[in-house]
Amino acid sequence: MSNDFDTLNEKQPEQVKAVLNILLESPYFYYDDNDNLFLFLRRYQQEFRNFFRQYFGWELIMDGKCARVYKETWYNEAVTPANRLQFRLSRRDECIAFMLLIEFYEKLLEENSMTVEDRPNPYFKFGDLLEHQQRRFMELFEKERDKYTAEHVRKSILHPLMSKLMRFRFLRELPRPQGVEIEWDQSIYEALPALYHYNSGMLGNAVTKDSCEIPAQDGFAETEEVDDDEQT
Repeated sequence: MSNDFDTLNEKQPEQVKAVLNILLESPYFYYDDNDNLFLFLRRYQQEFRNFFRQYFGWELIMDGKCARVYKETWYNEAVTPANRLQFRLSRRDECIAFMLLIEFYEKLLEENSMTVEDRPNPYFKFGDLLEHQQRRFMELFEKERDKYTAEHVRKSILHPLMSKLMRFRFLRELPRPQGVEIEWDQSIYEALPALYHYNSGMLGNAVTKDSCEIPAQDGFAETEEVDDDEQT
């Protein structure tokens, strides 16, 4: 099993080294990051998969546009969950907003007759996402409809979440045209393929709890917690 990887490493050491580093330097490795190395990984994914399983107990997960390694077990018990290198959301509304983003992403794919394998990725305006989020929050919490105003959802929920999602490479904000002023709701974002690796089906469970936690899907992105009393 390891012999195949060793043979590959002997024949193309620079490509192997580059792919291994890229997989560990970022939560997700996208086709658009480096198409040549991505295709190299895809061609030899079984060799890489066996290597990660044998030496680390990790799983290589890959589709046509995204690759990542998944770490199921944490061995350093002295490191608390809050200090682990992982994407982690713990507050209820933040978790729900993330799952509503997945729901919105699935809706984008359906409306544009796209699949996750299609290029380019879907784009959307922030105002459209905010409208979807506010409407769904009001539907989910009918007794708290007055709380979930557009301003509350934008400032207290989406604003801190969006910065995390861009940092962990779920979303990318498109550069604004130079010399042109646009309103915040007209900002355009690219929905990156990592969103496809999550399922909005967890939404129903999260609504019934005062808090929730979305488990990390990998172990290499830096945790960034937001305090409940943080003002944005």
